[in-house]
Amino acid sequence: MVKQPEIDIKDILEHVPLDEESNGARALIERAYTVAEQAHAGKERKSGEPYIKHPLSVAFLLTEIGMDTDTIAASLLHDVVEDTDTDLASLERAFGPQIASLVDGVTKLEQIEHEQRERFKDDPEALRDAQESESLRKMFLAMAQDLRVVIIKLADRLHNMRTLDALEPERRRTFARETMDIFVPLANRLGVWQWKWELEDLSLRHLDPGTYYEIASLIEERRAEREAGIQRHIETLRQKLAEEGISADITGRPKQIYSIYRKMQRKNVPFDQVYDVRGIRVITGTIPDCYRALGIVHGLWSPIPGEFDDYIATPKDNMYQSLHTAVVGGDGKTLEVQIRTGDMHHIAEYGIAAHWHYKEGGRRDKAFEARIAWLRWLMEWRQELTDAGEFLDAVKTDIFEDRVYAFTPKGKLIDLPTGSTPIDFAYHIHTGIGHRCRGARANGKLVGLDYQLKNGDQVEILTSRRGGPSRDWLNPALGYTMTNRARSKIRQWFRRQDRGQNIIQGREVLERELKRLGLEIGYEAASKLFGYDKLDDFLAAIGFGDINSQQIAGKVAETRGREEEEELPLEPPPPVETVEGIQVQGTGGLLTRLARCCTPLPGNDIVGYVTRGRGVTIHRRDCPNILRLSDSDRLIEVGWGAKAQTFPVNIYITAYDRTKLLGEISTTIGAENINIAAARQGIKGNLAIFYITIEVDSIAQLSRVLTKIEKLPNVIEAQRHTG
Repeated sequence: MVKQPEIDIKDILEHVPLDEESNGARALIERAYTVAEQAHAGKERKSGEPYIKHPLSVAFLLTEIGMDTDTIAASLLHDVVEDTDTDLASLERAFGPQIASLVDGVTKLEQIEHEQRERFKDDPEALRDAQESESLRKMFLAMAQDLRVVIIKLADRLHNMRTLDALEPERRRTFARETMDIFVPLANRLGVWQWKWELEDLSLRHLDPGTYYEIASLIEERRAEREAGIQRHIETLRQKLAEEGISADITGRPKQIYSIYRKMQRKNVPFDQVYDVRGIRVITGTIPDCYRALGIVHGLWSPIPGEFDDYIATPKDNMYQSLHTAVVGGDGKTLEVQIRTGDMHHIAEYGIAAHWHYKEGGRRDKAFEARIAWLRWLMEWRQELTDAGEFLDAVKTDIFEDRVYAFTPKGKLIDLPTGSTPIDFAYHIHTGIGHRCRGARANGKLVGLDYQLKNGDQVEILTSRRGGPSRDWLNPALGYTMTNRARSKIRQWFRRQDRGQNIIQGREVLERELKRLGLEIGYEAASKLFGYDKLDDFLAAIGFGDINSQQIAGKVAETRGREEEEELPLEPPPPVETVEGIQVQGTGGLLTRLARCCTPLPGNDIVGYVTRGRGVTIHRRDCPNILRLSDSDRLIEVGWGAKAQTFPVNIYITAYDRTKLLGEISTTIGAENINIAAARQGIKGNLAIFYITIEVDSIAQLSRVLTKIEKLPNVIEAQRHTG
């Protein structure tokens, strides 16, 4: 176990600003400590140390980033309601509603984790999914009430990660995965970089100890050489800046192991080629001096193309600002340089905590409030999502994904997830603009509504005076929307429409999707698959976009979706091809082939038929030939293997004939990474009919490509051919 520094209440009180003494800040913190110490008396952590050491360490972390007195007091008390006989009412009487509310918020997050461990104790994978989904949902709801709840929880997680060695290996890995999935992105979004970096390194140490210690060893082996080289560069730059009259503080920048690991993975390069293993940081007095210093750095050393980022002109949403560049130093080795002002450095270290203003009677910090506006609009619609899994998907998309920065015609910066479209942009500006969006220009040129925005794009939304969104915007196969904010607003619009119209539209979507994929299942049965007792409720949900065609395809394929039954011979016809990756229970090395009569796809429920001399033929379990068999002894249990496979499917397309149509169909199929195994075309009057054999990996992929083909000009329909 890594030795942790001994923290006591005096260490915490030393960080309390002296000007707060008259307001009773120190007395409040001491009182909170006394209550916590008495409540946790006699209790120990897994490591064997007294439990009170944990809340003391959490409180100390919060004093280091300058949090207010109420937050520090609440952090000392954050486990007393959950782990002792102390109740919330007594805390409120002793410390007031603010501190009690903070403790209550942290307690609720911890209770969720405990309840889920009990509920899923026999299913570790389900436990992980449930914890990740529900913890994240509750955390963001807590953030909407008071960000300090999550900052306390982050400090709690950091100290737990520092002392994780006391747990058994599997618990450590589970804890580390959850930290990487949830708490690292939260620390990043809140801008608490010191904690983010440490959480990443600690998580990597438990998830991949071999790689972690290998990189740590390489860093340590070359530490003396690296530090000497960095010092030479610092002296060279300091002298040049002084000659130009620029006052700056220049230091070597400590290197994070996880950052090196990620760059080695992302760029597929060895340790020696990671540019910022050696780094220096320049802190200047003003923004103009930052850019002057950048010019001097590039004058001294050769900049590496593609390695410059200007986060001063385009700050990150978490308030981070800095200039980043990588150069080839005088010794021929790479060097990363960060340049920022003192204020920017303070924010870079402490993020949102650097702007904390919760003191009684304190002035409102309008700049701070504007910069966390993302949290307000994030929560205004996510509180409607009661399903934790749906919430997790939404947050991971809108908050934790890489970002793209585009501008309005007036120069306002709009921050969106990578892959966002003009429709996402429109809904981010205003719901009404999103509803009436009919087109867009990017950098003065007309672009499609499925155009993926790029950094620096200036986007103009073209609107109509009236009208509403299209249901196609909700179809993930068409790529019109990336953000869950936009999709939520679109679904809200359709919910407000006439229910009868939504039922009609839902019926049309369901009928078209089942027909297109060659799946036959009763509408009532389909509604039951989605948990609807009434068919009209199911159809209405499809109509206003809660259920899309991709979900219909996936859900029906998982069950025994029934294809159109035809008169087929009892004995299965010759199989299509040999298939790898299918698991035959209790055997090994058997030849397996897909049956032509039902052409099963991954997701279908399947069974094996032992042929005479041709191995095992794989059928859908509801295949008419299998259902009619009298010799059930020749059936064998099989399952889809883990290895990714593709399977041949015949599709036919009817369209009004025009030039370049086949080429556009081929391009659309190729864009989905689908191979065309065979194709033939016929002409009937002004109609073109295409019979194409494609190789897909699932029903969902088939649904997606058929949807995109149907959107091509002149195409009437695209369907699976089961005849």
